[in-house]
Amino acid sequence: MIDRQMERLVDFRRVFAHVVVARAGCPENQSLLQAFSDVPRHEFLGAGPWAVTEDGTATASDDPALVYQDIGIGIATGIPSGLPSLHARLLDAIGLMHDWRVMQVGAGTGYFTAILAELVGSAGHVQAFEINEALATRARASLARWPQASVELRSGVGRPDHPVDLVYDLIYVNAGVQQLPRAWIDALAPGGSLLVPLVATDGQGAVYLIRRGTGERHPARFVCRARFVPCIGTQDAASSARLSEALRADGCEAVRSLRLAPERPDATSWLTGDGWWLSTAAAPDA
Repeated sequence: MIDRQMERLVDFRRVFAHVVVARAGCPENQSLLQAFSDVPRHEFLGAGPWAVTEDGTATASDDPALVYQDIGIGIATGIPSGLPSLHARLLDAIGLMHDWRVMQVGAGTGYFTAILAELVGSAGHVQAFEINEALATRARASLARWPQASVELRSGVGRPDHPVDLVYDLIYVNAGVQQLPRAWIDALAPGGSLLVPLVATDGQGAVYLIRRGTGERHPARFVCRARFVPCIGTQDAASSARLSEALRADGCEAVRSLRLAPERPDATSWLTGDGWWLSTAAAPDA
């Protein structure tokens, strides 16, 4: 009976994975398809029934097959699991990740940490940060089968407490930022990627993929609009107001680079933060 149930869930995961990558617009991405097929989502969500975050309803039962849909599931009060197809879209935008060193800000219960671990493989490493103690504890337990992934109970804002020569190929931020920490750029390897959602207090947000360039100019591009829970330690009322105004005026797709101080904002600025700004002018690749 147990074997039949496991086989049934494997079948559900396979179908789920195809739906997720199709809705993400990347049905040919075999690495993502395999990762979403292999990682057992229900093991990261606790016992059911589960709360569906889109409308607040509960699943009809505690049958784990029910979570293999492209829906967000509540994992703590006010904290959703994240929409699988959104993360598939973001990860597809990043590109090949095999053997990469990844820093994840906001691990939750570790489901997308496991997806990242599958993508980087046994030669890569995922260092995840989670500020919620209960979620971090659950993530560590659920990630036991992925030795290339680890979870630290603390904020991922600022440079990690590691040797200064340790840098990351990817920093994957799973929470909404209003004030961009310079330390994240400094922690990137040359040509490394920062995937970050800029999200205002009113819930509007846009996700950007930033590549570490040269000097204070870094190539950046818009990936999609999205909503994320706040990234504690990056909230700022003035920055949020400017972001809301910029998003209402649109133009988010025109961003081509991130500029850092001492560069000063000019007529190409789409959004200005404290010591950084997003420009519609291009920057040289690393």
